[in-house]
Order: sequence, then C-alpha cells, then structure tokens
Amino acid sequence: MAVALVWSLALLGLMGCTTINPRHQQGGKTPSGEPAKILASFTVLADLAQIVAGDHFQVESLIKPGAEVHSYEPTPSDLRRAAAAVLIVDNGLNLESWRERFYTDLPPNIPRVTLSQGIEPLPIADAAVAGQPNPHAWMSPRLALTYVDNLRQALTDLAPEHGEDFAANAAVYGQQLRQLDEELRQAIAQVPEEQRLLVSCEGAFSYLAQDYGLEEAFLWPVNGDSEVTSQRLAGVIALVKARQLPAVFCESTVSDAVQREVAAATGARLAGIFYVDSLSDPEGPAPTLLDLQRHNIRTLVNGLQTP
Repeated sequence: MAVALVWSLALLGLMGCTTINPRHQQGGKTPSGEPAKILASFTVLADLAQIVAGDHFQVESLIKPGAEVHSYEPTPSDLRRAAAAVLIVDNGLNLESWRERFYTDLPPNIPRVTLSQGIEPLPIADAAVAGQPNPHAWMSPRLALTYVDNLRQALTDLAPEHGEDFAANAAVYGQQLRQLDEELRQAIAQVPEEQRLLVSCEGAFSYLAQDYGLEEAFLWPVNGDSEVTSQRLAGVIALVKARQLPAVFCESTVSDAVQREVAAATGARLAGIFYVDSLSDPEGPAPTLLDLQRHNIRTLVNGLQTP
C-alpha cells in the first residue's frame, strides 16, 4: 500500500508537468537556453547517446553507475526526471523488466527509442528461460553500430537542423567501434584455443563469445535472477575442473561470493571483475563503453593465459 501511495502521489505531480517538444526548440535548447535533456535507462546507453548528441543535448542516466539495471525499481523522482526529458533511450530485449510500467506512468507524448531495434537477438542459453532474448547486445562492437545508428536517427528526428552533426559524430564513433573490434580479435587470439572459455556470474557475454570464438559458461542467465541452482553450480565446477581453466570472473553489479566458491572448489583464480550492465565511476577502469570493453578484454586475456 505504501509503495502504491508513493507512485500515486508521483503521478499526481506529473499531471502538472509539461513536456517540452524539441521540434519547437531551437537547437534542442530549453527556454532558459540550456541544452534539453535526454534520459537513458542506464549508464552504457547514456555514454553512447552523449557521444552522438555532442553538445546539442545533455544526456543523463536513469540508473547510477554500479547499480543493477535488470531489477531496478524506479522512484517517483525518476518519473519526474523522465517527464522533463525530450527523449528516453532504452535497450529493450527485456533488459529493463520495469520498462512498460514506467512508461505507462509517464505523459504519452515523450519520444522514446529502443536501441536494440533491428538486431536479431541471441536466445538465452538456459533451459529455465529458453526462448527469451539475451539483452546484452551492446557487448558486441559490431552490434553496437546498430545502437549508434538508431541514436543518430532518433536525434535527427528531434533536431533535424543538427542532423549533419549527429551523422558526423556517429561516423567517428563507428570507426572507433570497428577499431575496437579488431583490438578484441587480436587480443583473444593470444589465448590458447583450449582455454577460450569465459566463466562469469551472469550470461552476459553471448554476443561477445559469438563474435570472437569464445565458449561461455555462467552461474545465472541474467542478474535479475541471480540465484544459482545447486545443479548449475555443480555443472560449472565440473566444467572448470575438466578444462583445467586457470580463471573465472564476475561482474561489477553483483556479489562474487558464489564465484569464489567455484574458484575454491577448482583451484582457478577469481581473476577480475567485468563491467557489463554499468560503467564505472569516472575515476574507475570503465567510464565509457570503449574503456569497458578494453578493461574486460585485458582482464579476460590476463586471466586465461596460464601463468
């Protein structure tokens, strides 16, 4: 009852909010002259959106660095922030399990763009959720190009007078993603083929694994269901032992306690933390998506190369 009351009060407050139509603004500016705000569901998408938008819009992340996106619970203040945005950016593919309820409680005239639109998703490799899409498509630099192009189009629709700037920003970043793709390919080539098995807490690396010839094993399919079954835990331990894998890994937004059990049972090292569903703070190792990918691949290669 208390949660419902809070949301009801928040909705009453939104009734008095007005949404700024960017088509009626000069260059995406608010009446005060400040750049209009775009709200992205989580930090990775906010990074991409700011790169393509450049100085024409200010992009914020709904979810703070280090927070878990799958099971996030939006607050009344989140609703107010979203109601004041000129565009809302999300991932789709069931990543934001709270998305539809959140949008239902917002004014209907706020534009939205789902950045995974046009991507053929991989299914989650887990019998319990068979057939559901793996939402982590941004972990493939090749597919991240689709995210960038979807952003370019959405921003051009918002502020067509800056379409050339958005296209130029997208082109430069696209080249950086292609360079990153080659870097990752060369880095993984350093790992002996028999050790190209990535064992993580979440099954978030399917797209990366497909692109670069890795095998993947995990404790749970998505962090929103971060309870490992005894059967799966035993299976991961047996696999790590059988392959004599030197290292296992976990992600920054969840506890690594169970993965430490795997390491203790197999003699493997818990060789580092990956960033997937969240960037790090600016001072951390993964303040941007490009930094995130380079940090992860260094961690992976250093861990899997036998000391």
